[in-house]
Amino acid sequence: MPPAKLKVGCVGLGRMGKRHAEHFLNRTPRAELVASCSPDDTELQWAKQHLEPFGVTLYKDYAEMLRHEGLQAVVISTVTTMHAEQAIRAMEANKHVLCEKPLSTSVEISQTVVDAAKKKPHLKVMCGFSRRFDSSYRDAWNKMDAGMIGRPSIFRSQTCDKLDPSGFFVAYAKFSGGIFVDCSIHDIDLALWFFGQDSMVKSVAASGITAVQPDLRKHNDRDNAVGIVEFYGGKIAYFYCSRMMTAGQEDSTEVIGTEGKLTINMQPQMNLVNIYEPMGVRREIPGTYYDRFEHAFVTEANEFTAICLDDGRVPMKLTGAVQAVKIGSALQESLISGSKIRFDKTGRRVENPRL
Repeated sequence: MPPAKLKVGCVGLGRMGKRHAEHFLNRTPRAELVASCSPDDTELQWAKQHLEPFGVTLYKDYAEMLRHEGLQAVVISTVTTMHAEQAIRAMEANKHVLCEKPLSTSVEISQTVVDAAKKKPHLKVMCGFSRRFDSSYRDAWNKMDAGMIGRPSIFRSQTCDKLDPSGFFVAYAKFSGGIFVDCSIHDIDLALWFFGQDSMVKSVAASGITAVQPDLRKHNDRDNAVGIVEFYGGKIAYFYCSRMMTAGQEDSTEVIGTEGKLTINMQPQMNLVNIYEPMGVRREIPGTYYDRFEHAFVTEANEFTAICLDDGRVPMKLTGAVQAVKIGSALQESLISGSKIRFDKTGRRVENPRL
């Protein structure tokens, strides 16, 4: 008898949904993509060409997909505002869930996913923070955990997208939650990972500009922003997010400890090829986020599958995904208001002191 495979359905076939579907179809040996769903005719047309010929059943209605015979797990890659509702519906249908980040743009709605998961402890529910599956970040975390840099105290991280002049990010800003919730959420999650998932925020402050896409201001968003998060216990995280890089994707991190520091991808590169030209020597860098983290996404798919089949432990707490949204939302609020936001040691907001 052949080994059992996890029967997976993907909902949402946009930028990342297509990639998730292809990963579970072609690059996850212990999984079988049996269903896919999208209300969008263009996305379904793509699926008819790339998924249906391989036995994947296509649906326009999510409820119908959830009733697909034998379906065991759902991968959610729809618009952010649908993540929480679809995750909860999948759990109510007794399906394991891998949900793209963030769970929601709202802290309260994100918490409803955690509450629903608590009622179904036999299900594996994971928020897809892809960098936790990247080999370089894992190596850095292991070195830090082994005490190589002493006590981690300062964390600097950036997510910088290549400029997209099409206006995609302006339209996306209507429902993305803002640049910190959408773009910096990975860096925020990394800070919680490296500093400890239960780290408590003391204060946040942010500032930003619209250097190349002024229409973002209509949605209270910016194309470049900097945020500083102070944690109780003497730790600080510094985040930079941008939508205007010219060379390509620039995602890098620096972890500074009391006895040394670690850096990840501080000199971005597509591969090990050097280009020698009359003006000098150069290397190309990844053009997109996926170019940089493709293998991390594939690892994520394979590990999620193994966790479901083998009753393994989800590698990160779902409550951490809520904490990341809480920090991102506070940074976005600070960005718009210009005010520093403070929290007490229980996580409740406190009024700014009057001078």
